Amino acid sequence: MQRFEALQKPTAIITGSIYLEHETGRHPESVGRLARFPQIIAELLAEETGHFISLEPQEAPLTQIARVHDASYLEDLRDFCESGGGRIDPDTHVSEGSYRTARYAVGGLLRGIEAVLVGEVQNTFALVRPPGHHALTNRSMGFCLFNNVALAARHLIEEYGLHRILIVDWDVHHGNGTQNIFYDDPRVLYYSSHQSPLYPGTGSLDEIGVGQGCGYNVNLPLPPGSGDTVMEQAFTRILEPLAERYEPEFILVSAGYDAHWRDALHTTALQVSTLGFATMVDRVKRLAETFCQGRLALTLEGGYDPAALADSVYATLRVLAGESPEKAASHDLRRSRRELPANHEYILALLEEIRKTHSL
Repeated sequence: MQRFEALQKPTAIITGSIYLEHETGRHPESVGRLARFPQIIAELLAEETGHFISLEPQEAPLTQIARVHDASYLEDLRDFCESGGGRIDPDTHVSEGSYRTARYAVGGLLRGIEAVLVGEVQNTFALVRPPGHHALTNRSMGFCLFNNVALAARHLIEEYGLHRILIVDWDVHHGNGTQNIFYDDPRVLYYSSHQSPLYPGTGSLDEIGVGQGCGYNVNLPLPPGSGDTVMEQAFTRILEPLAERYEPEFILVSAGYDAHWRDALHTTALQVSTLGFATMVDRVKRLAETFCQGRLALTLEGGYDPAALADSVYATLRVLAGESPEKAASHDLRRSRRELPANHEYILALLEEIRKTHSL
């Protein structure tokens, strides 16, 4: 019997047409990323099983966004967008509607978290844009305007008094913004697996936090070609022992899918498959069930091949609702990287070095 059939509460899907109003033109982070989502969501909602519900995002109040971002930055970004937008930096483009859309990106994730906390749903996936994990307190970068996942963690801390929040970030790029925001804060354990070397050039294994936050920042800078098995090994050897020691009260995931072997940026090569992502979702879901009554919220980060992104999001949602990774990803098993890469001895040594660094 599949766990999928035993689910008692639904999985919430957060989406809305507002996320199309962040116009970036011919840019990797464009409205085209979401083109296949309406069909996916319609299919899931039409199943008449009660496993999924759709929730409308809300616009986050500025008072909430100011918990992470400087007031001067918020004003400057608003004014720049309202004047017509353009390039904030070589990577980050905005339009007139981007400021409002970014507020809804934050608000969409917060709406899902509230639904989890009151018991309306079991877990949630906020299919929002723009992404957020590169955004710093006082600047945008790397396609990101507001740090959605950091704002969610701060919301849990300040509104609900939680003291142990685990953020899992499997985007192919290191979430430098999230790391910086909580670098001295033990109330957030930040775990990032990412390709190295790669933008933004941060995320080395010796970046472990400072002050009271020392030891609560965990980086896995992985070489190209690592594949599914390495990601699973990292969960077994590092993430799961960390969670057992930390006992999180809520788990947030920066769910980027640009580590997929088909990703369109062509600068990424971790070679994770759809099944690999589904397996990671299943394992983080099990951690949430073990330590925090299943309280789990994902927010969309990267992923720039529309087909690969759609496949991975579809599989993610089905796993969140209780289906096995193999069944959830059965539509796309053409290139599952189950074998260890040629440089596996180096990678295993790297994982052991990280274990020693964090006394696991």
